Amino acid sequence: MEENNNLELPLEGAVNAVEYNEDNIRHLDDMEHIRVRSGMYIGRLGDGQQNDDGIYVLLKEVMDNSIDEFKMGAGKKIEVNIEEDLRVSVRDYGRGIPQGKLIEAVSKLNTGGKYDSKAFKKSVGLNGVGIKAVNALSSHFEVASYRDGKVRKAVFEKGQLISDVTEDCAEETGTYIFFEPDDTLFLNYKFQSQFVETLLRNYTYLNTGLTFLYNGQKILSRHGLEDLLKDNMTSEGLYDIVHLKGEDIEIAFTHTNQYGEEYYSFVNGQHTTQGGTHQSALKEHIARTIKEFYNKNQEFADIRNGIVAAIALDVEEPMFESQTKTKLGSNNMWPAIPQENKPAGPSINKFVGDFIKTEVDNYLHKHPDVANVMLEKIQESEKERKAIAGVTKLARERAKKANLHNRKLRDCRFHLNDVKGNKQEESCIFITEGDSASGSITKSRDVNTQAVFSLRGKPLNSYGLTKKVVYENEEFNLLQAALNIEDGMEGLRYNKVIVATDADVDGMHIRLLMITFFLQFFPDLIKKGHVYILQTPLFRVRNRKKGVYETIYCYTDEERLEAIEKLSPNPEITRFKGLGEISPDEFKNFIGKDMRLEQVRLRKTDAVKELLEFYMGKNTMERQNFIIDNLVVEEDITKE
Repeated sequence: MEENNNLELPLEGAVNAVEYNEDNIRHLDDMEHIRVRSGMYIGRLGDGQQNDDGIYVLLKEVMDNSIDEFKMGAGKKIEVNIEEDLRVSVRDYGRGIPQGKLIEAVSKLNTGGKYDSKAFKKSVGLNGVGIKAVNALSSHFEVASYRDGKVRKAVFEKGQLISDVTEDCAEETGTYIFFEPDDTLFLNYKFQSQFVETLLRNYTYLNTGLTFLYNGQKILSRHGLEDLLKDNMTSEGLYDIVHLKGEDIEIAFTHTNQYGEEYYSFVNGQHTTQGGTHQSALKEHIARTIKEFYNKNQEFADIRNGIVAAIALDVEEPMFESQTKTKLGSNNMWPAIPQENKPAGPSINKFVGDFIKTEVDNYLHKHPDVANVMLEKIQESEKERKAIAGVTKLARERAKKANLHNRKLRDCRFHLNDVKGNKQEESCIFITEGDSASGSITKSRDVNTQAVFSLRGKPLNSYGLTKKVVYENEEFNLLQAALNIEDGMEGLRYNKVIVATDADVDGMHIRLLMITFFLQFFPDLIKKGHVYILQTPLFRVRNRKKGVYETIYCYTDEERLEAIEKLSPNPEITRFKGLGEISPDEFKNFIGKDMRLEQVRLRKTDAVKELLEFYMGKNTMERQNFIIDNLVVEEDITKE
């Protein structure tokens, strides 16, 4: 049964009348406001299972202050310790927060040194919010400032001051922060070490000479963005990484034999995961400069195919599109309004363009070996594009004619109504197989932010195939169109791409086929953390008590055994064999605010080529022997 996607929004005023008087007017102090409206300050709360969860934003806000000290030439070492994955301490050896304003600096909004560009010329934290949010959203928060032979220590609980002491001290100058996120807000949270390490390593790439001691482990970078590319590339570079530095700018790039484009961008040490004006400028000008160097009629897409590149800028008073600072919005290197007799800043596009035009062009002239390899790669991309040009044109027309909103894609209201704002971060699309599974999700989903794409049968095994298959295969072609990723990740319509399949052999196979497709043709989709696997319960354990069912959903066999013990005697056990067996009313519990997702991650050490060859290649006997040696026979536990 098809869903009507012509969603109607409620009529204005179509709400029940509610009395509105002086009692409805409330004033919240700074700390209360942050706790009540946490999303304004840190985005999602989460439990630490995803790298954009709120606890990592809290850590980053503390780290940003210490990094700003390093950037101003104060303190080359930062100690970070996380106890039991729950409690964080950060000690830097910078100048220390001025003790006379210590309490205000950590508890009063719109208070901080970042407003004074003399003290912090190229800082990320310009809004006077970050550390206050950490304080307000922590059950316990401590701050200590060491300077001038004294230490001032303050302790807060949920943003409220508990103690404030100043005493003599011989310790080195700097700042100490301790915080424990409030577990009534961040439910069942835990810091994941791999996310913390990634955050710290990104800081070191942008701040060579800075050393972190993370739980005793030393983290540092000697070669900046060159190290970043080496640590993140999962395909070999076709030539040595080109690494160029100038005042307030640094870039690095190479080409690989993978499809697509891969970019990393930073502003003042902040990882702008959603890009912005600086990343767009890098893409535009690196392609234009290379094209002008060869003086051939090359397409930008061919020039950039397979490129892996990074850019870092230092900008005075950058403007970001949200408090979480994941996308640069401003287009000036320093304030547009002249200050202290300084001219207005150049546009970021021109600044980046001028640097790339000069430095990349010079590099290619000085390194003809690199220029020759690059030209060969571009010509291969051009040859493949032209070979499938006819197929590509027909596929695009077919995708436009296919009624995606009724046939394959049940879109969300966010896109159907072109709603603007932060809903992009909340948006997701479920890729599922079969009418029953897609029907259950469609009826259960949040129509504002959750879309559903229905596969017809098992997808094609795309391992070893060229990109021609993306256009020849109807399923892949329509999925690419639904995601809007043909021309790169900038057009991605959903923040999370969620593969939702049955927890059986066929479902696992579909997951592998979809991940293979993304790895083959859109690896950056996985590398940038957009691909997830939906975890749905394997069992429902329930017991009827006083006419009401007490129900526990279990995602593992261990959880099932714990539920049986808790609900004894003789609980009813249901084994869910497919998504279609779960009623829409129950499914709402699994794709709502407590939705369990497993992020598909990709690291340099994963040996992607070898893994795909083994699991998806033609080594049939070797793979068969592996399956036989690791076969586990599932018993019918519902009869226990």
